[in-house]
Amino acid sequence: MTYTTITYEVADRIATISLNRPEARNGYTIPMSDELNSAFDRADGDPEVRVVVLTGTGSNFCVGADLAGGLEGGENWGDGEDWNEPAGRCSMRIFEMNKPVITAIEGAAIGAGSTIVLPADYRLAATTSRFGFVFAQRGIYPEGASVWFLPKLVGLGAALDWMVSGRVFGADEALNKGLVHSLHEPGTVLDAAYNLARELITKSAPVSVAVIRQMLYRLSSLESPYAVQRIDSKLIAGMLEQDDTIEGMLSFLQKRAPEFTGKVPDDIPAFLPWRGDTL
Repeated sequence: MTYTTITYEVADRIATISLNRPEARNGYTIPMSDELNSAFDRADGDPEVRVVVLTGTGSNFCVGADLAGGLEGGENWGDGEDWNEPAGRCSMRIFEMNKPVITAIEGAAIGAGSTIVLPADYRLAATTSRFGFVFAQRGIYPEGASVWFLPKLVGLGAALDWMVSGRVFGADEALNKGLVHSLHEPGTVLDAAYNLARELITKSAPVSVAVIRQMLYRLSSLESPYAVQRIDSKLIAGMLEQDDTIEGMLSFLQKRAPEFTGKVPDDIPAFLPWRGDTL
């Protein structure tokens, strides 16, 4: 597929998806939202891809919606019943991912630049990065299911502060509240993301990662642990039939690096209740 607002590359089992409108500070558009959805779908379906890195070209990750016509596109928004807003087309696809997603953030991550990264497994940022859920200051509403994701990451208090005020805040505050996992000197964030990706590829079984990230998102907020424990039991009962389980145990006992061969999505247990979901 030919992309016009992003780039897509695969090397060393890492797919790199880059917002690519540096002349507009990677302003978010409807075509970009659809291309991001396609790229994540492509990475998730490629058995050779183990980790996805999301970043932006130029000095900013994304300054938010391109208000100079960027949300036009000949679409019929209607009443929203059968129409998906643009940020959600990316954030919900990341939520559905079976593979870990690492975001490497430089410069501004405002509006959509902050909301689309919330479902990622890791958010790495430069010390000079800035974040903002600025919707209230524009007279608009949050997007990308961010009111569901954000409190789970930073707590309701911080989410209320950031969203009600709409203020822009710095990297130190983002780290302190748990929005980002680590800070890095400008120009080094992408390298840090690749180092983390290589570590995950080397040490973590891909099928285990796929199941765990979905379990955390889909099961951790259930009212009771009983349903979760039933899924745990079915997974553990079948684990000795999994080549990666045997390899993980043998590599530990033999004190060597594991060589996991499980494929995603093909080897994910079919009985899991979210298999086949469409959002």
